[in-house]
Amino acid sequence: MIYLRLFLTFLKIGAVSFGGGYGMISLIREEVLSHGWLTEEQLLRFIAVSESTPGPIAVNMATFIGSSQAGFFGALVATFGVVLPSFIVILLIAALLKKVMKYAGVQAALNGIRPVITGLILGTALILLLSAVANIQTMHDPVLWDWKAGVIFAILAVSAAAYSKFRKKPFSPILLLLLSGVMGILFYLNCLFTEALP
Repeated sequence: MIYLRLFLTFLKIGAVSFGGGYGMISLIREEVLSHGWLTEEQLLRFIAVSESTPGPIAVNMATFIGSSQAGFFGALVATFGVVLPSFIVILLIAALLKKVMKYAGVQAALNGIRPVITGLILGTALILLLSAVANIQTMHDPVLWDWKAGVIFAILAVSAAAYSKFRKKPFSPILLLLLSGVMGILFYLNCLFTEALP
């Protein structure tokens, strides 16, 4: 039953993910692709939409993926599955935080988890970059450069770095999203018209 599979899959993702939504993307990608719910290209689009809409990216992705597989109730069970572990953990932490954090073992465990979260986020970012710019899904795929995506990425990276250097503060993620959306329209709009023509 698709509802149970969606719930259990996103419950597992919510239970073992640390580092917030971006830390979850690698696990979501692995699970969604292994179930055959989305292709790599569809997943990239879902990530872009999830990042562009209000709310946490992991919750948005669970909602979109659940909706794509089983409509409204699929979205509901996937979203409930991904937030339930966090809800329970936060309740426990709120009740026990002061008592638990004084133990050196707990602090050591949290310090050990931090580099793994960073690695997961960087690894996922690299996979998504290679998929978007070079159309590489697996190690055996040929490199098919999408020069438009590469130019957009380069412009965004240079803009963010220059802004941070001269203004001494990070470039707003909202402005980066808006800028990338505008460039996407400029670079890819003619492709949409070409595909729509008979």
